[in-house]
Amino acid sequence: MIDFEKEIKKYLNKKVKVIVDRPKGSKHPKFNDIYPVNYGYLPDTKAPDGEEIDVYILGINKPLEKFEGRVIAILHRKDDNDDKLIIAPEGKNFTDKEIRNLTYFQEQYFQSEILR
Repeated sequence: MIDFEKEIKKYLNKKVKVIVDRPKGSKHPKFNDIYPVNYGYLPDTKAPDGEEIDVYILGINKPLEKFEGRVIAILHRKDDNDDKLIIAPEGKNFTDKEIRNLTYFQEQYFQSEILR
């Protein structure tokens, strides 16, 4: 069995290329939530939920289709098996409080911690 928390930590501070499947301003496919940030996934990876590793892209104020940036943090959900990578443009950083505020629209339903 792979230790996913250890596995996902290898992405911290790494530059990654991601696909955006829920651009900023788009509506969640099952709920009425509107995405205030770009949301997507890291291709060719596998999270415990069977899907690719999900990502929040912070610091870009327009809808995207793909993005290359640096992993500045991991949002580790304590009550769900779907951790998220926090991606930002090169040279840009966000405090834990800023990350919480920007991801609150979705993360308010989960208990989590931010790993650096």
